[in-house]
Amino acid sequence: MSTILVVEDDERIRSSMRLALEDEGHDVVDVASGEDAIEAFSQRPADVVLLDLMLPGIDGFDTCRAIRRTSTVPVIMVTARSDTHDVVAGLEAGADDYVTKPFVAKELGARIRALLRRTRRADGDADVLSFGDVEIVPDAGVVRRGGDEVHCTRTEFRLLTELARNPGKVLSREHLLEQVWGYDYFGDGRLVDVHVRRLRTKVEADPANPRFIITVRGMGYKLAV
Repeated sequence: MSTILVVEDDERIRSSMRLALEDEGHDVVDVASGEDAIEAFSQRPADVVLLDLMLPGIDGFDTCRAIRRTSTVPVIMVTARSDTHDVVAGLEAGADDYVTKPFVAKELGARIRALLRRTRRADGDADVLSFGDVEIVPDAGVVRRGGDEVHCTRTEFRLLTELARNPGKVLSREHLLEQVWGYDYFGDGRLVDVHVRRLRTKVEADPANPRFIITVRGMGYKLAV
């Protein structure tokens, strides 16, 4: 059984999400504010967080940042907006994925299952992957740059590992969505673009002019060797 933290201020939506998730066998903790979400998560860490962006008091963006300071738990934003700015801002705050309201319970369940599968799947590879001054230890979930450990979310780690396991090979956004997020047609290329941008700030000396994680226009991304 997985524990899902639902953060939604609309009682009707929150109740429907709880019922749908409980029907799928999850244990659900639901709260109505960012403040309550931070408190609930500190007392009982969840396996996945479903986080509404438009909350009273502390909004979803700041709530996500607060959770990210202590955890790499998968976070799915739930928003009434599909505006690119809001989606990108939420991903930049540390979310792994997003769904827009109104959403279909089946789609939400599929996204949660995909996140849980990739979170729990053992890589089974103790070899060290490296490029430049960056080292990745897949089996330990560790990234180091210049000998110092770099904090990455689970999604960032899996994305970096996928690129490092295919040096010099152009990987399409569709491929990365399937391998890193665990689905394809449910996904959105913006997920890949924002996470690549975040990764560059952590492993590139000059993120604006990346040396290693290269954009191949019209095709995808590759790790330069």
